[in-house]
Amino acid sequence: MWEYNDKVKDHFLNPRNVGEMTEPSAVGEVGSLSCGDALKLFLKINKSGRIVDATFMTFGCASAVASSSALTEMVKGLTLDEAEKLTNDDIADYLDGLPKEKMHCSVMGQDALRKAIRSYKGIEIQEKPGNVVCECFGVTDLEIIDTVKDNNLKNAEDVTFYIKAGGGCGKCVEKIESIVESLLSEAPVTQ
Repeated sequence: MWEYNDKVKDHFLNPRNVGEMTEPSAVGEVGSLSCGDALKLFLKINKSGRIVDATFMTFGCASAVASSSALTEMVKGLTLDEAEKLTNDDIADYLDGLPKEKMHCSVMGQDALRKAIRSYKGIEIQEKPGNVVCECFGVTDLEIIDTVKDNNLKNAEDVTFYIKAGGGCGKCVEKIESIVESLLSEAPVTQ
């Protein structure tokens, strides 16, 4: 079992901004009930492009609820440009950290926020680019590459902690490891 800090426990037991928003300006949905985690983020945005309210509905573990709750608190008052710069690490830091096995919950928040903002801006959200590597969770090679680079991951287990890829049937673990090793071999050698 994971050890949660007091701030994560507080956001799980007393989540802020829970519920479906009536007439949101933007909505971002990620995950699926079939994989165990899903998040629907609602944003109310004023005419000057500032987020004036945020709510969520989520299905998942304590970290998913806490990350979603934290995200809604973090984005209120931000401009869309400021909100777009938030990362999963910012969400985890706001919560004073998450267990590494639960970092995918903060990634889910970041993804939902970006989808909501793109939707608001009228940017078409296309199907995931790349080739599906993890059939269980629908994760593509390009998602794995981006996650490894953005979070300085070192192995397939780290990838699973961040985006769940490899955490289902396990058939894709060797392919994930190959992608990670390929990226690590591209890294410049420092002396």
